[in-house]
Amino acid sequence: MGEGDTFVNAVIGAVATALLSGFVPLTPLLGGCIAGYFEGGERDDGVRVGLLSGVVGLAISLVFFIIVFVFLAAFLAFVPEALGLFGAMGLLVLVVGTVMTVAYFLGLSALGGWLGNYVRYDTTIGD
Repeated sequence: MGEGDTFVNAVIGAVATALLSGFVPLTPLLGGCIAGYFEGGERDDGVRVGLLSGVVGLAISLVFFIIVFVFLAAFLAFVPEALGLFGAMGLLVLVVGTVMTVAYFLGLSALGGWLGNYVRYDTTIGD
């Protein structure tokens, strides 16, 4: 954990995102902010580490989506009548939900990385 340890700082931000996600809204923003604050450097370094933090946090969340998908596929395999409208709607919700989740995690994490870098260098909080 220190200035320039990009992967370590990104993992710290992703762990913060995962641990606080049940209690605090917009946790990718907070995780990216923590990673950007620890990273230091220029603003683009903060954005880069925030984005990497979002990718790691998204990978952690992807496990949940895979589990949901496996259970949905198993249900549809045992109940063939549900393959009609329910199967199509389930697939549509899964695709749209995945795209929105990716945008949520990566966008807020990158913004958080920028904000963390801003707090470190341009405010009195970072002193």
